[in-house]
Amino acid sequence: MIPLSYYLILSAVLFTLGIIGVLVRRNVIIIFMSIELMLNAVNLSFVAISKHLDSLDGQIFVFFVMTVAAAEVAVGLAIIINIFRNKETVNVDEINIMKW
Repeated sequence: MIPLSYYLILSAVLFTLGIIGVLVRRNVIIIFMSIELMLNAVNLSFVAISKHLDSLDGQIFVFFVMTVAAAEVAVGLAIIINIFRNKETVNVDEINIMKW
């Protein structure tokens, strides 16, 4: 049996990689994937702790988080495609929609 600490360490590493991806990269799609990686890291820790405590609460919560994440992906990709069609770039530095 794999100890709980291994799952939590893996979750922390994945979450850290997601944070680095959001802070370092300038491509909107990679930033979006990094946010999804952070969500999945949190989901992994929820499932691991839920399994450790012999409770289904964490796993049920992960199911709802994944449902919301799927909707987020659909809306987020639609926004990214719309921005690309208008600005012809997905580089964060070159997108300045709020300016007149």
